Amino acid sequence: MSTNISLKHINKLAIPALISGVSEPILSLTDAAIVGNINVNATESLAAVGIVSTFLSMLIWVLGQTRSAISSIVSQYLGANKIDEVKNLPAQAIFLITSLSILIIVATYPFASQIFKLYNASDLILNLSVDYYKIRVFGFPFTLFVIAVFGTFRGLQNTFYPMIIAIIGAVANIILDFVFVYGIEGAIPALNIQGAAYASVIAQLLMAIFAAFYLLKKTTIPLKVTFPFNKEIKKFVLMILNLFVRTLALNATLYFATAYATGYGAKYIAAYTIAINLWFLGAFLIDGYASAGNILSGKLLGAKEYKTLIKLSNKLIRYGITIGVIIAVLGAIVYYPIGNLFSNDPDVLNEFYSVFWIVLAMQPLCALAFIFDGVFKGLGKMKALRNVLLLSTFLVFVPILLWMDLLDLKLKGIFIAFTFWIIARGFPLIINFRKQFLPLAQKN
Repeated sequence: MSTNISLKHINKLAIPALISGVSEPILSLTDAAIVGNINVNATESLAAVGIVSTFLSMLIWVLGQTRSAISSIVSQYLGANKIDEVKNLPAQAIFLITSLSILIIVATYPFASQIFKLYNASDLILNLSVDYYKIRVFGFPFTLFVIAVFGTFRGLQNTFYPMIIAIIGAVANIILDFVFVYGIEGAIPALNIQGAAYASVIAQLLMAIFAAFYLLKKTTIPLKVTFPFNKEIKKFVLMILNLFVRTLALNATLYFATAYATGYGAKYIAAYTIAINLWFLGAFLIDGYASAGNILSGKLLGAKEYKTLIKLSNKLIRYGITIGVIIAVLGAIVYYPIGNLFSNDPDVLNEFYSVFWIVLAMQPLCALAFIFDGVFKGLGKMKALRNVLLLSTFLVFVPILLWMDLLDLKLKGIFIAFTFWIIARGFPLIINFRKQFLPLAQKN
């Protein structure tokens, strides 16, 4: 029986995945929007949230690749009708990744100041970054747990329960942000940037509790860790290692961008924080269709339905470009009001408005790159993803960033470099995919 790749079925997977995918950027965006409007040191606090969010995103993206690896393996076994053979794999993966996250907390907590100095943070911005991080980091294991559970659900072709969990977390975070940042007179003092960190940690804990509940109640996948390790654990670890190197390259891009923006001054890093978080939001909106590509491509590969796989890729290209254009148009409509959500500082807003058009213009290109990232993850082709990211970061992004800096383009230069980086990520994957699977589809 052929796998359903109709628009209705793709949307059934993509829309809930889209909603669940925005949970992490919503945590950071909510923190940025609320902290950026406090009465004390708003610009410096916004800058601190941006720096810490970049570092935490690096950690989450490095270790959160568990989701893609689990989803790929589970979906391929589902397509081959052998799901029972990997039932114990998710619990083992969760055990490994959460154990590693605790070690990272222990290793980074005492050195938070030194870490954020590497991002060119100093004085008040450095102090606020350390305060925010030393609370927010305790949500890290819960985030990784949730990500791994989401990967399991995706492998089972289910994005509905991850959506429910993400909505719970996002709503809780927004409410708690208002309560802890601004306080409740006579009951809870205004905690400012520390309040935003507490809100995020509690929301992440709440998501972890609901993730465990839905996995145990709605699937046959256990959370109890059993040994010996599943036969696919070696493949899982190799996927993680390739994705680890890939994500290091990705985060090298973000590190250079954040460090240069910070070095230009407080108004630049504050404006960069707004722009990059909106860019992340766009990426996660597109991630719904990348997730559909991930989920369906893995199953199609497991079932050896190569013709359908090619049809799926063609549809995803069309949908991706359309979604990217829609995001760009919507961003253009709210171009000025959206800036005021995050800051009232005219210098910060001027810098933000000078680059936001670049963020919007690259959205269709981002859609293609992110969707084929998802497809390759579903296929388990992590080595190809690794190589493309290494080349696009160190042969495209970094040289262009250095050139733009010499031209003194500041934030414009950073986002121009991002645009060429996205092009260098997306098009090689499309070419590689078609070269590999068109001949198989013709034989099939």
